[in-house]
Formats: sequence, C-alpha cells, structure tokens
Amino acid sequence: MSDLPVTVGDNASFTKTVGESDIYGFAGITGDFAAPHVNEAFMKRSQYGQRVAHGALLVGFMSTASALLAMRLTEARQDLTPMSIGYDRVRFTAAVKIGDTITVNYEVREVDQESRRSRAALTATNDDGEVVGVAEHIMKWLVNP
Repeated sequence: MSDLPVTVGDNASFTKTVGESDIYGFAGITGDFAAPHVNEAFMKRSQYGQRVAHGALLVGFMSTASALLAMRLTEARQDLTPMSIGYDRVRFTAAVKIGDTITVNYEVREVDQESRRSRAALTATNDDGEVVGVAEHIMKWLVNP
C-alpha cells in the first residue's frame, strides 16, 4: 500500500456564474420549489429583493472543487479511489443571487495517512469577493483491490 498522493496545501478551485436555469434545474431534481428560490414576487418583499440559489446548490459547487482536486491527484494512480465521506461546519454566510459568479476554493489542511483521510477547507466567494459559504470536507482514499 503506497502513501497517499495528497499533501497539506494542495488546492483546486471551481468558478461558475449562477443562472436561472441552475436554480430551476436544481429545484426540479430535488423537489425544493420553496418561494425564496422560485417566486420572484415573494422575494421582492424580502431584504434580498430577488430570488436566491439553494444552499445545497452551493454545496454542489464545493463537491465539484473537491472532485477536480481528487481527479488531478489520482490521474496516474490506479491503486486509489478518492471518496467524499462528508462535509462539516457548512455555513451559508450570504445570499447567492442569479447572475453571481461564485468561486469555490478547496485547500487541504490535514492528511492522516493512518486513517487514509484528508480534510480540506472550502471557501465560496462571489464576484465582489464576499464570502457566501464555508465548509470542511473529508475525503477517504480507498485502496483498490
């Protein structure tokens, strides 16, 4: 069994502009048609003044950033399968609105060779540099038979 390919400081990022189709597509997949996401008239009365993206959609962007790093690190490693085993301390710190460009930065903060796990910090910012979400991600590095 070889050492893990991941080291503290490894990082990846993912950027995407949130469109109306992202919100409706996500609502359709999950069944979450709550007013803050799909009812413009309702949200005009709110402090945000417009619809906002689902928080779980932002977690999906976080998942993409983790997958980008995992794919890059295991490209030449047929002996490992990286598997996400959870997100801790997920917080949505500001609303994500239609038209916002979100960048998720993923940075490995801890590697435990014995348990074959890594932990990373995730920070999502909008195009104004405002932090809109944070989380901690745990990756398990499975050994292929």
